[in-house]
Amino acid sequence: MAPSAIQPDISYEPDFEKYQNRTKRRLASEDTSQALPDGFPQQLKSDLVWDASDFPQVGSGNEPWVYNLTAVELEEIDQALAHFKGLQKSLGHIQPETFPLPTLHSRLRSLSHDLHFGRGFCVLRRLPVEKWTREENVIVYAGVSSHIGAIRGRQDTKHEGVPADVVLSHIINLNATGNQKTIGAPAYTTDKQVFHTDTGDIVSLLALSEAAEGGESQIASAWKVYNEIAKSRPDLIRTLAEDWIIDGFKHAERPYFQRPLLYHQPATEEAPERVVIQYSRRTFTGFGALPRSVSIPPITEAQAEALDALHFLADKHSLELDIKKGDIQYINNLSIFHARRGFKDNVLKRRHLLRLWLRDPEYAWITPEPLQERWQGLYQGVTAEKEVFPLHPVIRSASNGTATRDQA
Repeated sequence: MAPSAIQPDISYEPDFEKYQNRTKRRLASEDTSQALPDGFPQQLKSDLVWDASDFPQVGSGNEPWVYNLTAVELEEIDQALAHFKGLQKSLGHIQPETFPLPTLHSRLRSLSHDLHFGRGFCVLRRLPVEKWTREENVIVYAGVSSHIGAIRGRQDTKHEGVPADVVLSHIINLNATGNQKTIGAPAYTTDKQVFHTDTGDIVSLLALSEAAEGGESQIASAWKVYNEIAKSRPDLIRTLAEDWIIDGFKHAERPYFQRPLLYHQPATEEAPERVVIQYSRRTFTGFGALPRSVSIPPITEAQAEALDALHFLADKHSLELDIKKGDIQYINNLSIFHARRGFKDNVLKRRHLLRLWLRDPEYAWITPEPLQERWQGLYQGVTAEKEVFPLHPVIRSASNGTATRDQA
């Protein structure tokens, strides 16, 4: 009887030496001469293809991705906050119409266009978060962001045990609160987050406060990474474009599912040629209270090499964003990987971010067919009446090691 396949020696924390050794073994013992999959481009050419060296030095004051809010625009935001509070509506009703920004609106629409057709990321600087209450900060964040992407995605389906469209998450270390045995994602720890994508079109983060040390945000052009792999190792492009076993982590009905990590979209009359890479390393390696399920098929050695290639090439070309208190970061989740350095908090400074998953109905890209079910679960049927914006940190179900998944 042939031996059962086993999981490769790979963990959530990438190991460069293991990556190099795996590559050497595979090149020496396997046929890695395959060509790119049919139709996939040899090279992508776009503003979305960039390297950190293409931009001015971070902190120089000349960063083209930073938009500094003017005094007039900040006053307009204050007025919009007062206007929305005066409507006495639930927070799910926050939209451009209920959070009017007559002057800033056109600038935010321009930033959204750049997210989809330009470099793919921007930072809005700097909201005076210290002068508002927690709820007011949430209103301002959601209100301003609605002009970037009016559709908010659900990040959880329950709140306090009741069905709800939870559209806001808190990214904060919860290890100190006695949750160590339930945390299954690095977002709720001080650990490094390796390069990955979230779910949805636009990932947005508002910094309510900074860490005492570390926690820098890193981003990388997935298209730059694609070009480098396509040139040097087209066999790995083929691997990324094939089906992968993705852990459902205690999903009640589906312990795992399969889909590619890489998708090609040929040019049309309405849109240029694109590739989309969507993946989270922890769904193949496990993390914390959610280890890789032993009852599902393992990934292959080729897939392990591809995961490391994505991470180390992203790190090689990455840009470190100087995100400060009161900044909002927006990235195109379909073309950019993001990561975070490990950090330390203290009694005076505790890193605390708020996260929204957004979609802009005017500029949105076509969702690849294998992702459509997940995108529908994210954006479809979200109602203003059921939208919930938790004011305090909660581990969402998909990252909770004690929860049973009711959706992938």
